[in-house]
Amino acid sequence: MELQDKMRIVQELVPGKQVTLCHIIANPDEILYTKLGLDPKTDYTRSAIGVLTISPAESAVIAADIALKSSNSDVGFVDRFTGTLIISGSVSAVESAFTAIRKYVIEKLGYTCCELTRT
Repeated sequence: MELQDKMRIVQELVPGKQVTLCHIIANPDEILYTKLGLDPKTDYTRSAIGVLTISPAESAVIAADIALKSSNSDVGFVDRFTGTLIISGSVSAVESAFTAIRKYVIEKLGYTCCELTRT
């Protein structure tokens, strides 16, 4: 076996610093709260769900902290392994939280950030 006939391939994962989804679901159906593992009795009256994905995934913890400190929203789910954050609250509270998160990660951390969307 000749070593010169073999090709060596090195693969490396370099996560980007980015927010890839920042979406507000205004007035979701009650079943959506249940499917997401949120308590519809507590959260359904709040009228909005926010979904955000961020990388590196650990940044979801920072985003959750900003959401709590910048608005009257509640964290329904945060995953530091996938970078997923789900918050609930009034439409204005969720929008305020996401606006604060976007501002911080763009201006302070140098992340690339998608636009805030809403349905």
